[in-house]
Amino acid sequence: MAIENGPVPMHSQLRQLLRSEILGGVFAPLDKLPSEAELSARHQVSRITVRHALGDLQSEGLIFRVQGKGAYVSKPKARQDITTLKGFDEAMAPLGHTTRNELLSFEQVPAPFDVADKLGIEHDITVCKIRRLRFLDNLPVSVDESYLPIDVGSGLAAKDLATRDIFLIIENDFSIDLGRAQLAIEAVAATRETAALLGVDEGAPVLRIERLTFSADGRPIDFEYLVYRSDRFRYELSIQRRHPGKETPHA
Repeated sequence: MAIENGPVPMHSQLRQLLRSEILGGVFAPLDKLPSEAELSARHQVSRITVRHALGDLQSEGLIFRVQGKGAYVSKPKARQDITTLKGFDEAMAPLGHTTRNELLSFEQVPAPFDVADKLGIEHDITVCKIRRLRFLDNLPVSVDESYLPIDVGSGLAAKDLATRDIFLIIENDFSIDLGRAQLAIEAVAATRETAALLGVDEGAPVLRIERLTFSADGRPIDFEYLVYRSDRFRYELSIQRRHPGKETPHA
């Protein structure tokens, strides 16, 4: 495919060419793309055109850039089906991904207003706050901040939070069956601290999930703020239309 002057901008033509090569397997995941100078010479376009095309591909999540080293093909995004309540490790392992956690902090704190409201307790009652950096295939993918009632959370201090899901510890070690969860998902800009932990630019778009998990008997037992790199992870949901009965069309 030759890139020519015409109604379609040259950077769009180059983006489509590179996109086709990436999706067609010419460049495999984590392959390094030719440099801007090489692409410019190969396709007889300006460096500005190349830079624009690469920027578009990065926005699509097809490539990522490493400062001073160039552009690389992204791995396909990991995905989690949220129609079933599962912990992160529990959901990723069957898909062939490796996971690990870095415990950032474990402390007992007075419950902030929003946490107290979610857990159904009084403000300032002590809760356990756990912050972890989650890794997927050895790359940082999320920062998790969990709040649990003190009678549940305190027992986690002696557990291996680097390799085990909190959900599985609660069920298997504490014999508390989990029932359901409520989720709210939104796109936000990465704060300076979150950006440093996830390896993204400050202000980069990230996914922020609020998840409130209930025990099988209906008690709020775990409230979390989960912040994910949007270029490496996505949530999937399958929904079904209900058919309570056919409506009579208006005349």
